[in-house]
Formats: sequence, C-alpha cells, structure tokens
Amino acid sequence: MPLSIDFRGVARRQLLPLQRIVAGWWRRQSPARQDRFATLGPLISVLLFLAAIISAFWYLRNEEIERETEAVKRDTEIAQQQIRLRLIENQEQLVRLAREIGTRTVDTREFAAQARALVRERPELTEVDWIGNHRDRRAYVSAGGYQDDSLVPNENSSDPSLPLANQSSPPELAFLAARERRQPVYSLPFADTSGTTVFQIHVPLVDRSGFSGVLIAEYSVEALLRHAVPSEVATRHAIVVLDGREQVVSSTVTPMPGQRIQRASIIHDVPLAPALNGLVLRGQGYRTSIGLISNTLFWMVVALSVLTVWMLLGTWRHMRRRLQIQTALASETNFRRAMENSMLTGMRAMDMESRISYVNPAFCAMTGFSEAELIGRKPPFPYWPTDRYEENARLQQQEVQGRSPAGGAEVRVMRKDGTIFDARMYVSPLVDSKGKQSGWMASITNITEAKRVRDQLSASHERFTTVLEGLDAAVSVLSVQQGELLFANRSYRLWFGADPAGHALLAGGPLAARANIPAEIDEEIDDYTGLPTQALTEAGSDPREVYVESLEMWFDVRSRYLQWTDGRLAQMLIATDITVRRRAEALAAQQAEKAQVTSRLMTMGEMASSVAHELNQPLTAITNYCNGMVSRVRGDSIQKDDLLSALEKTAKQAQRAGQIIHRIRNFVKRSEPQRQAAQAADIVEDAVELAGIELRRRSVAIHTYVAQRLPQLMVDPILIEQVLMNLLKNAAEAIDNASLPASRRHIELRVVPKHTPELGGHIEFSVTDMGPGLPEEVISRMYEAFFSTKADGMGIGLGLCRSIVESHQGRIRAENLYNASAIVGCRFAFTIPVDISRADPGGGAPAVNLQATP
Repeated sequence: MPLSIDFRGVARRQLLPLQRIVAGWWRRQSPARQDRFATLGPLISVLLFLAAIISAFWYLRNEEIERETEAVKRDTEIAQQQIRLRLIENQEQLVRLAREIGTRTVDTREFAAQARALVRERPELTEVDWIGNHRDRRAYVSAGGYQDDSLVPNENSSDPSLPLANQSSPPELAFLAARERRQPVYSLPFADTSGTTVFQIHVPLVDRSGFSGVLIAEYSVEALLRHAVPSEVATRHAIVVLDGREQVVSSTVTPMPGQRIQRASIIHDVPLAPALNGLVLRGQGYRTSIGLISNTLFWMVVALSVLTVWMLLGTWRHMRRRLQIQTALASETNFRRAMENSMLTGMRAMDMESRISYVNPAFCAMTGFSEAELIGRKPPFPYWPTDRYEENARLQQQEVQGRSPAGGAEVRVMRKDGTIFDARMYVSPLVDSKGKQSGWMASITNITEAKRVRDQLSASHERFTTVLEGLDAAVSVLSVQQGELLFANRSYRLWFGADPAGHALLAGGPLAARANIPAEIDEEIDDYTGLPTQALTEAGSDPREVYVESLEMWFDVRSRYLQWTDGRLAQMLIATDITVRRRAEALAAQQAEKAQVTSRLMTMGEMASSVAHELNQPLTAITNYCNGMVSRVRGDSIQKDDLLSALEKTAKQAQRAGQIIHRIRNFVKRSEPQRQAAQAADIVEDAVELAGIELRRRSVAIHTYVAQRLPQLMVDPILIEQVLMNLLKNAAEAIDNASLPASRRHIELRVVPKHTPELGGHIEFSVTDMGPGLPEEVISRMYEAFFSTKADGMGIGLGLCRSIVESHQGRIRAENLYNASAIVGCRFAFTIPVDISRADPGGGAPAVNLQATP
C-alpha cells in the first residue's frame, strides 16, 4: 500500500501555536492600539511593496553596470597583452641585432639594412640608432629612410632623442641604466623634435672589451596604440594612454575639433607592460542603460505608492485626532484628581454666600477636618481659633468684598485636635465657564516652619555681623560692576571710613582704576566679559602685601570673588595689619647683613697671616728688582732692554699685590645685597683666588671643575663668594686638623647644571674634601645659631651660608662619603635655581684644575 503524507495538515498543525500566540497578543491590546495597528498594517505593506520595486530596479541596474565593467576590463587587458607581445617581439629582434653588432659580424651597412627592414615591418618604430659608448651616433635608420654614414654627425645637442652627458633627459637616464645593468631598459616618455610623444628601449652592446654602446629603438605611442590594439577592441571601447600626470598621450577615439570628450563612467587602468615607464593604458566605457531617474515605469510605481501612503496617512491622522481628544479628556480628569491629591497647599472654594463648596485633600490633612465636616459650612468656620473670631471675621469680610492683599494675609488656623499653626492665605475670584463670578478660591500654606527658619536666619545674621565687627582685620565687600560698597566692618570704617576708594586701594586691580571713572562711562566698561560668575567665585587669589602711605601701615590682603545676596558679582577683601611684622623683618634683615659683614671680617682675620705672607712675595720681588736696577744704574752697566724688562717685572708684581688687596677689599667691605647677572666661572675664580692663600698655608690642594655653557645667575656675587669661601675654609681646616697625609690633602670644587622634578633647573656648587667627615649629631645641628665644633668658633658661618642660599631660593645640604662603613670624606653642596634652557653659549668655561701646594 503506497505511503501518502498530508503536507497541508502538517503545516496547519505547525501554524496553530503561532496563531494562538498572535491572537492572544491582539486581545491584550487596547481598542486604541488595535485601531492604530489596523491602520499601520496597510501602510507598512505599501512601503514594503515600494521597497521591493526599488530594490528590483536597483539590482537589475547594478547587474548591467557589472557586465559593462567586466567588458571594459576584458578589452583593456586584451589590448595590454597585444602591446606586450609586440614590444617583446621587437625587443627580441633588437637583442639579436645587438648581439651581432657585439660580435662584429654586422657593420653599419648591414645594420642599416636590418634596421630598415625592422622599421618597415614595425610601423610603431620611428627610429633605430646605433650609439657608441661615448654617446656618438654611428648609424641610424628613421621611418623616412636610411641616413648615410658620412652625414651622421658625431654630436647633436639639439636632438632630444639622443643621450647627452651631464643631463637628466629620459634618453640619458635610460643610457646610464643600460650601461649599468647591461640589460634592455625602457626610457620615460618624452616629446621628440616634431612634438610627438615617444619612448625608447636601450639595448646594451657588449663586446670583448666590455660595454661598447647601446642600440636605441624609438616607439611612437600613437602608432603603437593604432597598430597593436585589435580593431574589434577599439570598436567596442575607447583605449587611451596616459602619462604620469594623468594627461592623455594618445587615444583610439579622436574628438571633434573644439569639443571635449565626455568623461567615461567606466574606466579600467593597467600599466603599459613590459615598458613600465609611467605610461598607463586605460579602457573607457559608457553606460547605455537608462537610470532609475529616467525610467517611466519606476516613477509610475512610486507615484501610486506615494498616493496610497498619503491616503492611509490621512486616515491614520483622522483616527489619531479622535483618539487624542478622548485621551485628553481622560487625562484632564486624572490630572485634576492627581493634582488635588498631591498638593501640599490647601485649596478652599466658597460661593457668593460664603458657604464652603470645595476643599482638597491637602486642606483636610492640614486642618484635621474631613470633607463632609467642611462642605456647606458658613462662618464661623470650625478651623477658626476661638480667641480670633473677630479678626478672622474681618478678613472674611475683606475676602468677600475683594479687598484681600495681593501678597496674601497671614492667619492662624486651629486643627481639629486644638493645636494652632501659622498660615498664609491667598484669595482670588472663582469664575465659571460663562465668565461670571461664582465664588472665591483661597489657597492656604503652612508657614510655621518657614517662620522658624526665618527667625534662625535673623539670629545667625546678627551673630555673623557681631563676629565681623569684632575682628581686628578690615573686611569689605564691593560690587564689581557698580563699584558700590556693599559691606564694611568696624575696622574698615575706622581706617578708611565708608568710602569704596579704600577697597580699591587695597585691591590694586581694575577696581582701583574705577574709583575715578564717571558713572556714565563706567557702564560701558566690562572688565569681566566672557568670564562666567561661577569660575570667578570658585577661583581664589594669592595673598598680597599692600602699603597704604596715608596710614603708614602695611596690610596682608586676601581677596576672592563671590555672588552677593542679590545675585551681583562682588569682591571681598580681608586686610590684616602687618606693620609690626614688616618692621621686625626689616630689623632682622639689617642684623643679618651686619652678621654677614662680620663673618667676612672674621674670615679675613683668620686669614691675616696667610694674606701677609701672600703679599710679602710680590713686595719682596719689587724691592729686589728696584735695588738691582739702582745698583746697575749707578754702575752704568744696564742696557735699555734690561731696564725695561726689569720695570715690566716690577709692574707685574705690583699689579699682583694690588689685585690681592682689591679682592680682599671687595670681599670685606659692607654693601647692600645686589642681584645682578653673573657667571658661575667668575664667582668660582674669585673665591678660589682668595681661598688659595689659606689653602697654600695649610698645604691643601684644590681641584676645580666648572661645566661649560652655563646659564647666567641672578645673584649677589659677593654673597655667593662668601658661601664658597666659608665651605673651602672649613674643608681645609678639617683636613689640616686631622693631620691627613698628602694623598688625602685635597679638595674638589664642582659646578654643574642639574634638573630634578622637585627643584627644577638649577646649578649645583659642591665642595668635597677627604677629611674625617662629620658625626650624625653635628649634621643635624650644624645650621643652628652659635653652634660650632671648633674651640674658638662663633657658630654663625654655616647659619649665614644657609640664609644666603635660601635668600636666593636655593638649598644647602651636607653628607658624609663612605667606603663601606668607613667615612672617607664630606661633601657640602648648595643649589641656585636658573633656567637651563637659556644657557649662555659663552657663559661657561672649560674645566679648570687649580692646585695649591705647600
């Protein structure tokens, strides 16, 4: 019995669950949604139909374009293959002819015969040349015939087809490439004497002696395209040759004079192989099909679809408008009910007879009475306090007569449990739909908490004002735009009165200039255009010190912008009297200056014997030179040259003594600190010159290194020199007191630029000795005043050094040098901040090594 399958029954059973799901979803929708979906269904169907038609037209159009593109690509590649085959065949014949020339089996006559036959067979060849290794033309054949050898010039500088030495023409470049590679080379395209675009192939000629020249075949691009491209390809599509600048060199289609060829919609580019010299073979095709825009059937379908969509949209808008009206009515009812239930403000309506006709839930919750207890009641109302009947009756009469205050009236309301609270009542007429007044509507707000907050704010303001009035600092607030003094405490009024000029004087900015500007001009000036108020109020300012000459007082002024209570931008200043502190600082600076001079005098006092010994040498030399000259003059035994030499040596020794005295005088004289541009090398040279006296007395050598191209220092050179002198003298004393051997009796002074994230760019001066070092407890206390490890020390040297360095925004530190756990020396270093990027090319000095010996 054959097996039969009921496919319809199987499909029906598979669709039943889906139908039940869709039917259940449809029943769950509201009638309004069902109407909307019923309207949108046909609209979507029409849009899908229109989309399908457009897609079909688009697909067919793209298929046709792809076929046309493939045809253009195929014909272009066929043309490329034909040109390739033609060039390769020509190249093989030229290589054969070059080989025969190289083996000397062909002379110029035979070359002419073979070249002439080649030119006749290959019309794309315009010329065949035999060029020697010195670029001399030995023979050539052109498309016009053979040129006799006697008429061939050895050099022709006007022919662009010949390679010329020391030029960058395409023939010359191809000639050089063929000579170097010993392979056929195609040249770049160029214009010959007749203006025709051509290119050449250079086949090298090689004999037993090596390279002997080239065989040049010149191709006409136009002739190559005309004879190599098949006629059926040229009939179907236009084939053009482009140069490297996308300019048309030759084409199978010749335009009418004065007309431009229409730009092809389909193109395909391939290189002109095997030349590969920048020429591009391009196939061009034109679409013959009608686009979607020109298809009448397409526009008919679109018009019918748009008409159907428009009619469906009109029906949908009509149904939607009816649905909106129904929804608005229901929403209005729900909105009024929700507003009544959610409002915290109590609403009470009365008719013209002062009978309560409506109260909202908030009013009932506020008073504790239910709606049934209030509706229909007349004055006195149950929420009136018993002791305020007369006052509430007066307010009720004003309400009925329409004389209620616009800002509302403050009343006291009694709850059902007897408690009383403060409220503010606003009354307005109640008008019906016909424009006739039907009663009064009153809104009541509980203001008990607001009154409490207001009282607290008043008390807080009073306390704040009391605190500001009791401050010793002047506090003032000035409006930025109007220049009006908004607030001033007692100290400000005591010093400056109620005049805003005092604020402007302390501010020292644009507000100070506003003090003398007329009001009509000031309104046109906006110093803060484009600056948001929030950015100004959040930004702080650095404290400034201001001197008020009229009061002879110094003030520490701190300012910031804030938004005043009325929204205006204002500036607040807090000025603290610092006159006593500034006087103390000035006195301390004077004492520090005296201490610096004292320290220098003490240093020179300790070096007095060394200075005397240093001066004794030039003075003794001067005496000896003078005595010697006197003796020889008396004996009339001195020549003029000897006398001049002795006088020059005497002057040099006197100059040396004068320099020593001048340096000591500049070092010890008292002067005001003067910051000036100075070079580190000059400071080190002066300091080493003075310290060298002490170092030589103690038999201590010094090695100095100053880095090259250091930037200038803005310092007081005498003070920095004093720091170096103190550190060098301390190092020499440490070495001498420890009785170290000669191998450890030396000091190293280094000056190098550095840069650290903490200090930025700076120059470091370091003094390193090989002495016994410093104990840890001494390192922690060495900068304390009057602390010293010397028996006769005063303890002010290192303290002054630290003060001098820190006054130049630098730092000083000391550290011991270790070899394992043993101390082998000590290193003092201090820094002076500079801008390393602005180093003076001539400001540095090479490394200098100075040694002081016993």
